[in-house]
Amino acid sequence: MIIHVVQPGDTIYSIAAQYNASPQKIIADNELQDPNVLVPGQTLVILVPEQVHTVQPGDTLENIARRYGTTVTQLLQYNPQIAYADAIFPGEQITISLAEEKRGPISVIGYAYPNIDRTVLMKTLPYLTYLTLFTYGITPEGDLIGIDDEELIRIARDYGVAPLMLISTLTEEGTFSNELAHVILNDPVVQNNLIENVVQNMKEKQYYGLDIDFEYVLPEDREKFVEFVRNMTERLNQEGFQVFAALAPKTSADQPGLLYEAHDYPALGEAANRVLLMTYEWGYTYGPAMAVAPVNRVEEVLDYAVTEIPREKIYMGIPNYGYDFMLPYIQNVSRADSVSNVEAVQLAEEVGAQIQYDEEAQAPFFIYYDDQGRQHQVWFEDARSIQAKLDLFSEYGFEGVGYWNIMKYFPQNWLVLSSEYDITKLL
Repeated sequence: MIIHVVQPGDTIYSIAAQYNASPQKIIADNELQDPNVLVPGQTLVILVPEQVHTVQPGDTLENIARRYGTTVTQLLQYNPQIAYADAIFPGEQITISLAEEKRGPISVIGYAYPNIDRTVLMKTLPYLTYLTLFTYGITPEGDLIGIDDEELIRIARDYGVAPLMLISTLTEEGTFSNELAHVILNDPVVQNNLIENVVQNMKEKQYYGLDIDFEYVLPEDREKFVEFVRNMTERLNQEGFQVFAALAPKTSADQPGLLYEAHDYPALGEAANRVLLMTYEWGYTYGPAMAVAPVNRVEEVLDYAVTEIPREKIYMGIPNYGYDFMLPYIQNVSRADSVSNVEAVQLAEEVGAQIQYDEEAQAPFFIYYDDQGRQHQVWFEDARSIQAKLDLFSEYGFEGVGYWNIMKYFPQNWLVLSSEYDITKLL
């Protein structure tokens, strides 16, 4: 796998010639809408096939996989142009294996809302271990506020992906309610009702496990939150389910702030089967312009986490989005617009910007002026920044990573991930 950074004057054909690669495959793998327009500074991922099969009449992915001792999932990972397992045609070139040696196994969580585009979902599932559906709500009585999830669970299982149910205290207004959390954590009757409702729902819907995402919990509920996660884990483990807990990105035990104080890393790490560190949102909607997940800041969280939680229990969060910040930043006034990583590159092309790369944050960005003369700074992810984050995963020896979220397809991420790691499948 090669990551090429586009230089002024580059064309797809000159890049392909440089690496003795197929220009058509570079275009298809990176899903370039207009291959004649490249932005200086943008990345292209170039896969280097080791073995290739030319599709013959009557071939299917299943019999091709058997012939070469591989799996249909592996073929879908290496050939993202194949939208469906039966959508192959005589004469088509199928990559069987890559020249690159894998760095080891990785478990991958992808978070999605129920309204995810089904084509995006099915293109992404070959790269996932878990699909986490966001989110079940909770009433003050411990009842569940359901979501339309049955089709997604079925599709996930068809692709060998384990579906995870998620419960949170998110309100209809889009904020986390610490008042609701306080009731659940302190009322044994309500808590037991919630746990039993979760068990029943997971059995009926054929979920594999649960993700608990309680954010902005009151500091005085710190111990009660640990007790709740422990109670939930013990009950679900009895039924054969796994429990994940999402944790705020802390750098010390006594870190101040409502987001951090009730998240007791060692106690929650012990209470849950796995934890996801939400290592993103340094750059966020209402904050100043900066990378969403600067590697130097992420490392600070990881350095603390591994002193409190066993590495094999940890999943590192990775953002699949960026922000368009308007400058100058005005506190309590400024509001950035969210952009997908693909949209960010398209925007750079539209405004004639050159993409730069911040070596400290290990993240791409560019600056432009809108039609009203206002300056903007756009931060997002590209193949280089994704590889930098995956380097951290390998360096720290974690079990997996979790992507928030998979609603917008980001082809380069999956190209980098699948060429460097063997993605774990549980089903």
